[in-house]
Amino acid sequence: MTTTLVTGATRGLGREVARRLVEAGHTVYLGARDLSTGTEVAAAIGATPVQLDATDARSIAAAVTRILDEVGSLDVLVNNAGIAGDQRPPGEATIDDLRLVFETNVFGAAAVIDAFTPLLEASATPVLVNVSSAVGSLALNISPDSRWTMLAYPMSKAALNMLTIQYARAFPRWRVNSATPGLTATEFTGPNEGGPSIEQLRAAGMQINTVEQGAEAIVQLALASPDGPTGTFVGNDGPVPW
Repeated sequence: MTTTLVTGATRGLGREVARRLVEAGHTVYLGARDLSTGTEVAAAIGATPVQLDATDARSIAAAVTRILDEVGSLDVLVNNAGIAGDQRPPGEATIDDLRLVFETNVFGAAAVIDAFTPLLEASATPVLVNVSSAVGSLALNISPDSRWTMLAYPMSKAALNMLTIQYARAFPRWRVNSATPGLTATEFTGPNEGGPSIEQLRAAGMQINTVEQGAEAIVQLALASPDGPTGTFVGNDGPVPW
């Protein structure tokens, strides 16, 4: 039986990824900052709730202890927890904007990986998936066609991608990859304060994935075999440039 932890899994992409992996036969621990909400969502999809706040070291340690005691190892870690923050451009974004987003998207992800490394090492087939975004691609951002002007969120996802690269190099036995779900119709996408609605984005010609479509690349990487890809950044249409 494959034991999997999905962080930030009470709604949107995290919930759908957890549901799909339960469907695929995994024993899924559904990470939730609020345990009562996590318990309700987990019951609906057949997962096991676990209280986990990626910004709280005690919460992470407690989750590690619980999974260690109950299972003894972790086969798949899906680092999905993340926040959008205030999507302000350079010149308007503040250092506090950056700190807030990095606390969850980078430091939180790194803290979860670090804490669960012994459990992943105890697995015969460890898999790590970091849920990133194409907005974190340096190559795409430098393109003249880039529409992205926000600062904190793209910076955080670029840093998360570096985390992926370094762990893939440091743990060659693991399958370590970044996945981008694309722009997906969830509460995470918006509307954010001062930002366009999903309907406005569609009207502007942007492709908006359903939650099921957005989860696809994440799920496929979570199901990676021992000889599957590692050190890659992919979306539903294939590789994404770093």
